[in-house]
Amino acid sequence: MLKPVQEVLQTIRADVRCITAQQAKQEISENNGLLLDVREPEEHQAKAAQGALNVPRGVLEFKLPAIEANAERPIYIHCAAGSRATFAAEQLLRIGYQNVTVIGCKADEVCAVF
Repeated sequence: MLKPVQEVLQTIRADVRCITAQQAKQEISENNGLLLDVREPEEHQAKAAQGALNVPRGVLEFKLPAIEANAERPIYIHCAAGSRATFAAEQLLRIGYQNVTVIGCKADEVCAVF
C-alpha cells in the first residue's frame, strides 16, 4: 500500500531539525555552515539565495561527499516549499552527515531564501 507523501514528510520531519530562514542566516554567519539549494538548476538560477550551492536533490548523495567531506560541518538545506529539502536532509543523515538542518520546513511555511 502506498503512503501519501505528506504522511512520509511528517515522519521525516519528526527526526530532522527545522528552522526559519532568519535563524539559518544567523547560524551560517556564526558557524561557517554550508547552504544548499536542492532545487533544479533552472529554479536556482531564477531566484537563488546568496551564497547557496545548487546541488539538485536527485544527485545530492552522489555529489556532496566530493564537495564537502567533513561530516560534522553544519549543512542547511532549502528548496521552494520544504519537501525536497526534508527528503534531502533524510538522505544526508543516512549517509553520515551529522549536522543537517532544513530551512522553513513547516507544512504551512514556504522556504524563504535570504
